[in-house]
Amino acid sequence: MNPSHERRPMNAYERLLAEARGRPFAAIVGWPVDHSRSPALHGFWLKQHGIDGHYGRLPVEPRTPALEALVAFLRRTPNARGCNLTLPHKIEIMPLLDRIHPDAARIGAVNTVIKHPDGMLEGRNSDGFGFLAALKDGAPAWTADAGPVVVLGAGGAARAVVASLVDAGVPELRLINRTQSAAVELGLAFTPADGRQIAIERWDERAAMLDGATLLVNTTSLGMKGQPPLDLDLARLPVTAAVDDIVYVPLETPLLAAARARGNRCIDGLGMLLHQGRMGFEAWFGVPVAVSPEQRHAVAADLGA
Repeated sequence: MNPSHERRPMNAYERLLAEARGRPFAAIVGWPVDHSRSPALHGFWLKQHGIDGHYGRLPVEPRTPALEALVAFLRRTPNARGCNLTLPHKIEIMPLLDRIHPDAARIGAVNTVIKHPDGMLEGRNSDGFGFLAALKDGAPAWTADAGPVVVLGAGGAARAVVASLVDAGVPELRLINRTQSAAVELGLAFTPADGRQIAIERWDERAAMLDGATLLVNTTSLGMKGQPPLDLDLARLPVTAAVDDIVYVPLETPLLAAARARGNRCIDGLGMLLHQGRMGFEAWFGVPVAVSPEQRHAVAADLGA
């Protein structure tokens, strides 16, 4: 064959369009993105409801021109319905969108882009909703007003978690991060006006801060596959407290294994992943959906868990 007639490999956008085959579609956008299980969870709902649509993966480099190309692609493609965003794009995408939902603006990050019928691109954040819904499923006896909550981390996920806990009415938050200045910034951003406290604690005091807590939430990457485990002595955590680790690879992190062994109620990160997907799916494909044990099993199987 003449090399000049060889077919050029498809780029990521062309591949996504070929997979969609003219059907309405959305995608998970990140760098990297191969690890994402979002196609499995949205694919379950598409099949469950008999929707002729597609949800794929779209790797986009962490550069402003690359994000501008993504936005232009969503605008000009008639069957594009929007996308989900994962690292490292949740903040950088915001100035490029037409509208930011007030909840996402308050959190300071976007994980869902909705393309409206008039072509307007709106940024939303469903992480807080997903966190609280998963917490309710996994620890139904826990109530926001029960007592102090400890949150580890101060990144984008922590912002959504802290916002949702403050809105739920938690009386005291103890916020702990390896870089204390980031925790201070987060605490100042979400301190409620009604006198409830967000206490910023030092990382080396994290074990002592578990005393009397009703909920411990890990939003850091510690314990994730390929990352160091979270080094945390749980001795001072009441056995009645719930422990929530938003990591979902692996499902049973060292933190959850240690907490389960001592009798704490445990919530893994898969529930948050499933519930946060509901907002986007319903907007993109026009059908209300619910998280089910069958869907959890399907996505867990996709994880190899």
